[in-house]
Amino acid sequence: MDNGDEGLDPITPLVFLSFLQHQSGRNEELTSELDALARQLKLTTDINCNGVDGDAEEDGELQTDGHLCYNPRDHVRDLQPAWPDEDVLRNVAAGLIEIADQLENRMVAQAAENLINKLQGSPLQHWQTHLSAEVDRMLKAGLDPWLEQLPHERVVLVLTMTLVKRACEHMPRLLQGLFSSALQCMATLTAR
Repeated sequence: MDNGDEGLDPITPLVFLSFLQHQSGRNEELTSELDALARQLKLTTDINCNGVDGDAEEDGELQTDGHLCYNPRDHVRDLQPAWPDEDVLRNVAAGLIEIADQLENRMVAQAAENLINKLQGSPLQHWQTHLSAEVDRMLKAGLDPWLEQLPHERVVLVLTMTLVKRACEHMPRLLQGLFSSALQCMATLTAR
């Protein structure tokens, strides 16, 4: 999956997924879409090469020509950072969810409705623009004083994640395309 999220921390997609999974159990279609997205993310984020064939020759095995077997995956595995465990992801997402719960519901509901209306008649390549416009509109409309005290990046992440979650609760089929658009949107808006 090409997330186009060069400006974001590499764990952002996993935190975002955890955020979306929170309380999604009420909507079976959304839960199914989230499960598919989770499988897709785990395949693309398996940087530790855990899928190596169990029958592959082990590193250091002596060949008949006197050379040692060399598996470059073993060395890549040592160079890559470890992903945080699921509890860490859930805790980060829980902090963002706490902020999201305090957002004014009317403002978020209106922005989500606007976003859904724009997405329905728009090609996928324009979704990031529509999402960014709604997040910008919410930022310009004025936030509660407690939100203005938070770092800009965190506010953008929460607003974006909340809009995506609300939109996908109403139209779960939007999740796959909207997830990638949201990561691009977050990267763009947090870079400002």
